Amino acid sequence: MSDSDERHLGRFGATALGVGAIVGGGILALAGVAFATAGSAAIVAFALNGGIAFLTAASFVRLASRYPESGGTYAYAKRVVSIEVAFIVGWVVWFASIVAGVLYALGFAVFAVEGAIRLFPAFMGQWNWIGDGRGELLLALAAIGVYSWILVGRSAGGGNAATVGKVVVFGLLVAGGVWVWLSGSPVEAVGRLRPFAPGGALGIVQAMGYTFIALQGFDLIAAVGGEVKNPQRTVPFAMYAALGITLVIYLPLLAIVATVGAPPEGILAAAQANPEGLVAEAVDRYLGVPGYWLVIGAGILSMLSALHANLYGASRVAFSMARDRTLPRQIGQIRGRTGAPAIAVITTGGMMVVIVLAVDNVAAAGAAASLIFLVSFAMVHCTAILTLRRSGEARLPVLPVLGVIFCLGLAVFQAVVVPEAGRVAALWLGVGMVLYLMALAPGARVADASAEAKDPELARSRGRNPLVLAPIANPASAASLSNVAATVCTPNAGKAVLLSVLRPDQMPGDAIIRDAKDILAESFGQSLDVTASPETLFTVASDVWEEIARVANEHGCETVLLGLPRIEKPGVEARLEGLISAIDADVVIVRAPPRWRISEATRILVPVRGQRVHSLLRARLLASLSRTTPPDLTFVQALPSDTRADTQRRRLQTIQRLARDEAAGPYQVEIDLVDDPVASIVSRASESDLLVMGMESRRRHKPSIGPFALEVARRTTVPLILLGCRYYAGSFTARGFVQAVSAIQKPGG
Repeated sequence: MSDSDERHLGRFGATALGVGAIVGGGILALAGVAFATAGSAAIVAFALNGGIAFLTAASFVRLASRYPESGGTYAYAKRVVSIEVAFIVGWVVWFASIVAGVLYALGFAVFAVEGAIRLFPAFMGQWNWIGDGRGELLLALAAIGVYSWILVGRSAGGGNAATVGKVVVFGLLVAGGVWVWLSGSPVEAVGRLRPFAPGGALGIVQAMGYTFIALQGFDLIAAVGGEVKNPQRTVPFAMYAALGITLVIYLPLLAIVATVGAPPEGILAAAQANPEGLVAEAVDRYLGVPGYWLVIGAGILSMLSALHANLYGASRVAFSMARDRTLPRQIGQIRGRTGAPAIAVITTGGMMVVIVLAVDNVAAAGAAASLIFLVSFAMVHCTAILTLRRSGEARLPVLPVLGVIFCLGLAVFQAVVVPEAGRVAALWLGVGMVLYLMALAPGARVADASAEAKDPELARSRGRNPLVLAPIANPASAASLSNVAATVCTPNAGKAVLLSVLRPDQMPGDAIIRDAKDILAESFGQSLDVTASPETLFTVASDVWEEIARVANEHGCETVLLGLPRIEKPGVEARLEGLISAIDADVVIVRAPPRWRISEATRILVPVRGQRVHSLLRARLLASLSRTTPPDLTFVQALPSDTRADTQRRRLQTIQRLARDEAAGPYQVEIDLVDDPVASIVSRASESDLLVMGMESRRRHKPSIGPFALEVARRTTVPLILLGCRYYAGSFTARGFVQAVSAIQKPGG
């Protein structure tokens, strides 16, 4: 799809999405709880929550303007932290929106059943299952199914009619209250606000913690940022407008409920007696039976529009995660002519159905959703802070810092007051970690490595400064080796370090020093041609091989590039193997003609074995080559000629998955049935511009050139790149996961 096809939400559509997600369900369900906790000061609690929401919206706006793409909090997190941390953020945000959708589906069912029983008492009384919970359950499942079907068929989502309808209904409730207030005794009505804050400041904070979820929903506008027209202008307008409309409805309605809608003894006693039905009772006091039906109508419309908005936004988060392989790849597929992420919608709706059927304590899940939203909003503020700092901002931004403090403070309070919320959140995080480690980590890390190589801004915004070390000793190979180093290096973020090692007995020889300077000067110029930022380094050591390993490890190099020496020389192979084993970094060995440039390689042959040992480094290399004109890639595996047909199919499918993850451009996958695999690769290499092979992997993933690669190197003349990975895509451990989360992302890491 083109960008113009994807961006179909204008100001009205984006604002309606936010209003639909926020307005209605939260205040109808939680206003009574807030008044029972804080008395009339619940109005202040909602206003303070509105301030926190505006602070959070400001950070969202800053990030949405910089990264106008779908995914919301997850999309922003992956820009500044590691893919593991971004997965956690996306996982919890997805879950929070799913649970919010479940709550709204059940809320719709409760309002619909209550209204039906009130309207048709005799008829509904004949159906015993209507009032025992099964009716609500079926209606909730039906609502989820209907809206999932709607979103599968519409890329833009629809659902604005319910949003407009409920805003009109809430407007009538407020207008009716104002009319009653002005036509009666305003002084008497205001007197019902006493006692204003019986619980003091603590009561107000408690009410804030209980009711913050009532303002959730504006974040969904950022979650669909990739579908918004002119997002730099539309997203800020829609977020602020949605919050503004919400508070213009909420605060007057709360004031009316606490005054003309309160009994003579005040709102506190009424809220403590019936917190769930407080709003309906209050409206019934000042508008009578018509007011009751307005509340029922507002409840049904509010719950449906909020269900639609959360299902819509959550599916876009899942779609974005699947595109990055932090959820199964199939969820990121687009089906049909509408361009809607149908699989993501169905998966999200299916998760809602599972939670409706399986979770006994939905209230605890709702509290967990509130807690998780607060934590995710704190992550938004942290992301905004990191983005500003890494873009050169010297001062610590005040608003995001305040947002972090307020959001985390309320989240801690929520976890203490409602321990079930903490347990539900911990359970979901545990499930996510197991899923990631057992199934998602390899594909996610490969996709992330490829994305970072293709988009140098991604590495820079994460604060990474990866170093590529290229020891230069042979003047003939200096230019080609430095060109590969500059290509592998991340432009504007990483550095290529060009090393020349001199032995102590060579120091008096000025000619030798001049040769070293000439080598580095030529390499430096070659690196500049591909916009890297090279550094030159001279060292003196009696053992060149040991010195290369020392420099690589001491400087924390991510990759070390070595020129392939003449293997037939005595002892060279053993020294090269020893050097590879001693280096704690990825190793790339290059053999190329003098002054060869890697950009000349338009046909690349990639022999594979179907394993992911070299996937990370290979994906990074291939993505680096695709920054200009993607080359044609051929992934090939040589199998014995008597290999069974079913084994061939399995191997072909494995290589297709591997190639799909690693290739950043056009590719093809082939199987060769041969008795001599070396001869097969040699024959194919003669028709290619570059041969990219992986080294063998010894115990603990120590790379070794291996006899197969050595034999291919001896029998070919085509430019050759051998890859040796210290860590591979499937080697991510639970300990590493915890370290990645705790460290977030260290500069230069």
